[in-house]
Amino acid sequence: MFTGLVEHMGRIAASAATPAGRRLEIDPCGWMHRPAPGESIAINGCCLTIADGRAEAGGVLMFDVVPETLAKTTLGGLAGGAYVNLERSATPATLLGGHLLQGHVDGMGVVAGIQTAGQHRIRIAVGDELIEYITPKGSIAIEGVSLTVAGVEVGVGVGGQGDGSGKDAGWFEVALIPTTLAKTTLGGLEVGQRVNIETDIVGRTVVHWLRHFGADRS
Repeated sequence: MFTGLVEHMGRIAASAATPAGRRLEIDPCGWMHRPAPGESIAINGCCLTIADGRAEAGGVLMFDVVPETLAKTTLGGLAGGAYVNLERSATPATLLGGHLLQGHVDGMGVVAGIQTAGQHRIRIAVGDELIEYITPKGSIAIEGVSLTVAGVEVGVGVGGQGDGSGKDAGWFEVALIPTTLAKTTLGGLEVGQRVNIETDIVGRTVVHWLRHFGADRS
């Protein structure tokens, strides 16, 4: 489990195809935490297991990423030099400053708009498979960052794919404070960029139960 409070930004040192998927090497860029092999780390919101590395301070962190993760998240498209958000897994003593996250990305959205005048807001277009779980003032994670939904619109089209047009797909907006812009990768987002989305587990549970076990199900 994670809380969506990014601890540090690392950088992709290498990304190479392997028979099992892809080996991802991340330079922790001075992160004080020294994870051991087998430990879980959230990389842009994706829960990954340390395969090797960090035997000494400043050592590269290595992860094996399977095809399913590569297909459902942005990790497969990260090039060398790209920055990523890092968070260690939570413990019973962890301060829950964000909200509970599993590190299981539900899907990808596309940055459809960025407002910088006055309040810094980002609009994310998402497909029908995600929009039903997103509620006004609810919790959402973008690239592993815990945020509050500032606005949401369910698209009138059918089968929206979150292509960034904002026409057929639904969209939601979040407001970002200066600290989030400076301490996470969200400050460098660009229109058209894909981002990892994890919706609130409470909302997903309610929708699932009503759909399959609610009295009005058909």
